[in-house]
Amino acid sequence: MRIAPSILSADFANLARDVHEVEQSAIDLIHIDVMDGHFVPNITMGANVVKALRPITDAELDVHLMVEEPDHLLPAFIEAGSNIITVHAEACTHLHRTIQTIKEAGVKAGVALNPATPVGLLKPVLADLDDVLLIMTVNPGFGGQHFIHSMLDKISEANDLITFRKLLAKIEVDGGINAETLPLCKKAGAEMFVAGSSIFGVPDRRQAIDALRQSAAEPES
Repeated sequence: MRIAPSILSADFANLARDVHEVEQSAIDLIHIDVMDGHFVPNITMGANVVKALRPITDAELDVHLMVEEPDHLLPAFIEAGSNIITVHAEACTHLHRTIQTIKEAGVKAGVALNPATPVGLLKPVLADLDDVLLIMTVNPGFGGQHFIHSMLDKISEANDLITFRKLLAKIEVDGGINAETLPLCKKAGAEMFVAGSSIFGVPDRRQAIDALRQSAAEPES
């Protein structure tokens, strides 16, 4: 199980401090939400943030591109030092080509699905994913949203497909992840958990991360 703090909810005036603080809890993955104001109704950050973070952290930088035409932005995010780049299936006209472009640059490729997009859409490219199948558990665009519980069936469906075909992709979930929803997603088959406000929205980030880990370890009632 891997927890990926999303810096979308961090204090941007003290971003380096916040990243170092979560790293102290043995976090090895930092999630970076990139929004363009077109694919989703919000604007966040660009490759310059990845470039600034790369020298100050040993954690993998997990970049989630919620943008139209992500192919145009791939070179900048690859050069900036991204370890994982996840694009949205809904934004890629030639998804297989986009995945191969990421992989050929030596970066791990992931694909994200919006809540209304079926898992079956990815059957032709699932074998090409060497890292992440990201299932959005909220509608993308803003942090702090409520978890969509019907996505649990979607996680289970994706897990069954990956397990049956013995594929490498791991299921990541993003949106409304906290100590109540994380164990539900883990039971359904998720292995990577993006958490923003449930970590950066409280004063003690270490305690918040410990609570997430403890929730996954607790026996089912």
